[in-house]
Amino acid sequence: MSIDLFRSPVWTLPPPPPAAPTYEAIPPSMSKVIDIEAEIPLQVVQLDGLVVTKILKHSREATSATVHGLLLGLDLDGTLEVSNSFALPHHVSDEDEKSAKSSGMRIHDTRRQCCGPYGEVQADDSVVGFYQATSLGAFFNQNLVEIQAIHQDKLRHGGVVIVHDLSLTARGNASFRAFRLTPAFLDAYKKSNFSTSSLVNHRLTFSSILEEIPLQVRTNPLLGSFLGSLTKSTPSLLPDATPETARSSVLPPSFSALDLGTTGLTRNLEQIIEAVDNYRTEEGNLAYLSRQIARERARADMYVAKRKEENAARVAQDLAPLPEEDVARLFKIPAEPSRLESMLLLGQIDAYGKSLESTASSGLIKMYGVRSI
Repeated sequence: MSIDLFRSPVWTLPPPPPAAPTYEAIPPSMSKVIDIEAEIPLQVVQLDGLVVTKILKHSREATSATVHGLLLGLDLDGTLEVSNSFALPHHVSDEDEKSAKSSGMRIHDTRRQCCGPYGEVQADDSVVGFYQATSLGAFFNQNLVEIQAIHQDKLRHGGVVIVHDLSLTARGNASFRAFRLTPAFLDAYKKSNFSTSSLVNHRLTFSSILEEIPLQVRTNPLLGSFLGSLTKSTPSLLPDATPETARSSVLPPSFSALDLGTTGLTRNLEQIIEAVDNYRTEEGNLAYLSRQIARERARADMYVAKRKEENAARVAQDLAPLPEEDVARLFKIPAEPSRLESMLLLGQIDAYGKSLESTASSGLIKMYGVRSI
């Protein structure tokens, strides 16, 4: 085997470096619409008619009192357009159902699993919040606050919660309201400090936990034509129909307006009594913890005063004073309890009271109408 030493070697050139990616500038006409940095504040929430019907259907067919799901959409120029939604299952036997934070993390896990098909069919798959059904307007609870706090921390534009009142819908008035947590409450929540001094500094009450955002419903032409067809009368199929029954409506007549609503008043009063009892129990627990804290602080103050007297006597006798010990190590003074739960209970009582006011006023009008007849 011979090797040619005079053959010129073959040099392999390195591959050319990849070209730098080029980015097209956003046109000035779209600079305000495409809010990449989330600088445009949220001004209004726009619900699509499909979302309204899906929430109503989910609330009516749910077997449990807890009804919630995720909202999908897009924010454009300060308007949060909610174009779709899907229901979330309700877990009853889970051990971690007691923790609201674990519920919020489970919602995010479900979001990653369920939002994939929406992106494959070129639909909006960006989560912009969640919805929750409630009764008698009392939606203040720990679970809603915790989940909304997680959403406002992880979502790009904060996200909103849509509250649907089942009691008003049962009376023929579909109720949808949009809320988000206030900056003052979020600051106290991140510090995990809901003591009396923190509430005073942040000026927090049950009415300043959430801020309401204006909400409007958008109906597309297809849904509008469908609703219009429901209101039109159709000819009767009976061959011997009288002139009065010759034409009938697609929707059956509803006599819900004739209901005096005494059942709702009784249930509303029961809910108010239960909420007041829960508030009194919570206030009793807070008072007991406050007495324990005051007792431990009094013991610590007595110990410090006694040690100062002993050191003063030793100094008078030309003796070295005793070393000062850590009072926090000797006396386990508990931290001031959180007053978040009591604030939420006050919000529930206020919501039940407003619902009772509206229900009682309409009931009185109906009773006076029946009396005149």
